[in-house]
Amino acid sequence: MGKDSKPKDAKGKGKQAAGSSGGDDGGGKGGKGKGGKSADGLGTCTYVKARHVLCEKQGKINEAYKKLQDGWLDNGDKVPPAEFAKVAQEFSECPSGKKGGDLGWFPRGKMAGPFQEVAFNTPVGAVSAPFKSTHGYHFILCEGRKN
Repeated sequence: MGKDSKPKDAKGKGKQAAGSSGGDDGGGKGGKGKGGKSADGLGTCTYVKARHVLCEKQGKINEAYKKLQDGWLDNGDKVPPAEFAKVAQEFSECPSGKKGGDLGWFPRGKMAGPFQEVAFNTPVGAVSAPFKSTHGYHFILCEGRKN
């Protein structure tokens, strides 16, 4: 029964979060997916390393995300962390924006609600679609995961 979610993650890893339907990745079996997602670590790791962009207004986050789409995502390319950092420095309203959006390594349970779900379910090297949290609108670049 736990193998039902396997095909979703087995397809094109590099393009999965780049599509416009990134919402499904963050809402499914995020925290409880111990069985079916162990091959790539999605949903099973203890720590994730991420960068993010935070904006209060949806229009501003969409403008920032469009910069990444135009340069890399529309071509199916991964966004280099240095380029993501430039966008974060330009657009992010979070104090981490000055550090290129770098949040470093953080454990499961440290970030609230949808942010944690998206961070722990975005494949390494991929950028999530924009999403809303209690702090505003975000998108995330997952840089690593470990147990």
